[in-house]
Amino acid sequence: MNKRLHLAALKKKVRALQQAGGKVVFTNGCFDLLHVGHVRYLAAARALGDCLIVGVNSDRSVRRLKGAKRPIVAEEERMEVLCALSSVDYLILFHEETPRKLIAALCPNILVKGGDWALEEIVGKEEVEREGGKVVRIETVKGASTTDLIDRVIQRYHP
Repeated sequence: MNKRLHLAALKKKVRALQQAGGKVVFTNGCFDLLHVGHVRYLAAARALGDCLIVGVNSDRSVRRLKGAKRPIVAEEERMEVLCALSSVDYLILFHEETPRKLIAALCPNILVKGGDWALEEIVGKEEVEREGGKVVRIETVKGASTTDLIDRVIQRYHP
């Protein structure tokens, strides 16, 4: 099964699943250096519904959000790694700084973000709730972030 889809094909999949009574879950992120926090987060998000769609920030988008030194892993490789996870059903790359347009187009039943996001700051919340969906925050794994991982590598390998 091809997990990487363009918007038109993904919209068809979402509509068919929803018409059959399924719940579609959406989340997004950079997923630069995949770590245990990502894996647990994605598994918990998938457990909330019948299908998990992950919006992945393009390299251009990551640079705008995180700075010129990021991403460390190129978008094609990040997508390939995410494709290998059983918790991920579909992936879509996006170039904007936020996935608002993508969320509005897909109309997922459940929008998921990490517990470090305040509810009122979650992009797409209004769009999802307007269509009768809900927003769920999943607790993050303490000490498991890409920034923490980068810092750990620098401390251990850079004198």
